[in-house]
Amino acid sequence: MTKGFPDRPGRGAFDRRGFLRTGGSLAALAALPPALTACSSKSGSGALRVVGVADQQRPLEELIGRYRASRPDARFSTSFAPTDQVQTLVRTRLAGGNAPDVHVLYPGSGSAMSMAELARAGLLTDLSTQPWTDEVPESFRAAYRHEGRTYLYSAGSSVIGAVHNKRVFAGAGVEPPRTWSELLDVCARLKARGVVPIALGAQTPWVTQLITYALVPNAVHAKNPRFDADMAAGRARFRGSGWADALGRYRELQRRGFFNADPNGTTYEQQTAMVASGRAAMAVQVSAVLGAFRRAAREPDDLGMFPFPGGDDAADQWIPAGIVVGLGISAHSRRASSAKAFVEFLGRQENVDRWARSVAAIPFTRGPSTRVDPVLKDFLPLMDGGRAVPFMDQGWPNAEVQPAHFAAVQDLLAGKTDVDGALRRMDEAYGKTP
Repeated sequence: MTKGFPDRPGRGAFDRRGFLRTGGSLAALAALPPALTACSSKSGSGALRVVGVADQQRPLEELIGRYRASRPDARFSTSFAPTDQVQTLVRTRLAGGNAPDVHVLYPGSGSAMSMAELARAGLLTDLSTQPWTDEVPESFRAAYRHEGRTYLYSAGSSVIGAVHNKRVFAGAGVEPPRTWSELLDVCARLKARGVVPIALGAQTPWVTQLITYALVPNAVHAKNPRFDADMAAGRARFRGSGWADALGRYRELQRRGFFNADPNGTTYEQQTAMVASGRAAMAVQVSAVLGAFRRAAREPDDLGMFPFPGGDDAADQWIPAGIVVGLGISAHSRRASSAKAFVEFLGRQENVDRWARSVAAIPFTRGPSTRVDPVLKDFLPLMDGGRAVPFMDQGWPNAEVQPAHFAAVQDLLAGKTDVDGALRRMDEAYGKTP
């Protein structure tokens, strides 16, 4: 799952694999420009050309302004576009030898614009000598590095959990659950009060994956931290693994009536409105959409977020945390030294913090002055304790598995397949040659 996070998914902001791959995948929740447009002044033949995804515009332009404050001679030409458009445009320019100096880059693999894909093709500049690269936690280095070298700059990660309406929880006399059994009890009590326990907007394809991703860390990685490596080596499959337990629990929530009626006919926007208005108690979502939920609520402080429990040991809770969309430097940049200087500036702690705050992410490294959104406080001990797993698709070998997952979940919810059939389709997609 990956995406920079837009305000209005489903309206050109996401392609089929964009959401969790931009940080968050993860979503840029605002009206996005219909085409790639230049945004900054001071452009010219000597300007550093920067192309970003639309939801990067705010942090990038703020940080460019700060960079130029101490380097008034620095010139930039910046352009931004929705995920699907910018991926196609930049990939075409890279292939044609006309790439921007600094460009949007997705973590891990599984996308034509992912770090691993472009690094394998020799299209990226090695950033490994920059000081910030040493601070990337071991558990997330695969998203930044290929064959031991760092090619991606990203400010940090988004987490998946339950965005909940605190007023609704208080009215039902329930607290955020810490185990699967507690979750089932809380949902039953909410349902008895006539409240939809979990809003699910599965008509919007990227939303389908979030509950699976929330459950897989406990069902799979807590038991076998090397599962993804085993998959890559052909020693494991989705079928017959903890993925079956995760999808089975997803289906159990539906069987117990804990979702809204017709999830496949409900959009992300409707899901958001249900929780914000109190018609639903919670929704499993990525932290980067917190801003959208808050804007939809009467009182932003009515909304909180907690780790969605996937197991029955509260002391051993695991969570998904995916690196958000970042930047890379073209291997063929004519201004490579200037590009490196700018990215090194972005890697300073205060700038990592600024970028992360702008997209509701948790910085990959935190300093004394770092301030993480207070509603994410329960996620920090899990990340610091090594119990955070990258969004599953960030390590998949091709761009076919994620849409296969979307479709399989929709069919599972519609009763058109069972768990084994859903996972068989994902195994088939995984085995395709990239």
